[in-house]
Amino acid sequence: MDMHDSVIVGFRKSGGRRVRETRMNVRVSTERDVSDVIRGRVDRKEMERGKIVVEKVGSQSSVTRCFSQYPLKFIIPTKAGRSDIDAVWIYTLTYGGGIVSGDCISFDLIIQDACTAVLTTQASTKVYKSVAIKCSQQIMEARIGSDALLVVIPDPVTCFSTARYSQKQVFRIVSGSSLLVVDWITSGRHQSGEKWDFSLYKSTNHIYLDDKPLFLDTVLLENGNVTSIAERMHDYQVIAMVILLGPKLQDIQDQVQEDVKKMMSEQLHAPSAGGRSKVCNSVGYAKPSLIASCNSFGPKGIGVIIRISATTTEAVYRFLHRQLASMEPMVGLCPYP
Repeated sequence: MDMHDSVIVGFRKSGGRRVRETRMNVRVSTERDVSDVIRGRVDRKEMERGKIVVEKVGSQSSVTRCFSQYPLKFIIPTKAGRSDIDAVWIYTLTYGGGIVSGDCISFDLIIQDACTAVLTTQASTKVYKSVAIKCSQQIMEARIGSDALLVVIPDPVTCFSTARYSQKQVFRIVSGSSLLVVDWITSGRHQSGEKWDFSLYKSTNHIYLDDKPLFLDTVLLENGNVTSIAERMHDYQVIAMVILLGPKLQDIQDQVQEDVKKMMSEQLHAPSAGGRSKVCNSVGYAKPSLIASCNSFGPKGIGVIIRISATTTEAVYRFLHRQLASMEPMVGLCPYP
């Protein structure tokens, strides 16, 4: 029996918090899946950590398990893109509109063979001011099956003044898996005069191929006694990293490498080419409003990493839209429209 209805299991106490156990817009393959949850036949640690499983139901990629714990919530719309495209869209959000000092968010994501899933957000991830030097944390571990595609395309992280934030994303892939990850941060709330005023930002991305390390990367921004983050970043207000990996994204990898090479060649050798705006530093040197680098990694160059710095968030949105537009036939919508 197939079901498409939302199932709210109820509430329970966990660590002093009232936790909702729910399935939202989930296609459930059997009655037993629902009854097991209702009767408490689900591992307690799994419920506290949070979990989403995407697998084939009939011929369609479908969310068959979906658990979350406060302050994290998943939204899985039944219609997020073209109906003829086999892709599940998953939106993450937090109650209160941001991550509070001391919050620890953790969940697992499993994409079974031949499935396609998109993990995204409704707006930028706000990290509020740190209280008593507490660090907020977010941890995600994803497993991607053969011939499966996971697309992680959030809006940027925006840390408030004095915020302390650490996130870690671990991706476990096999031969034939495909993966797109966008990981980026802005300098803060410009309207409030905050630019790189947070205390700590740490973002770690690890990719394992058949349980062997393939890509290990950490970005650490910390305000120190000698120089501030703002001094080290100069006029750049956004930094981003894009990872493209796997057979389904090979054409996009090749095109992005060509586009970045051409773009930077024009900016470095023909300052006025394309009419791109530039920012002058204190000695009058005109710096590009967006700079990017592109390198391959892994055996036979199976992956590509693009690193970006820009003076505005809009410049990065435009770059991502232009470079990822050709993914629409795979996921049903254009990333970063």
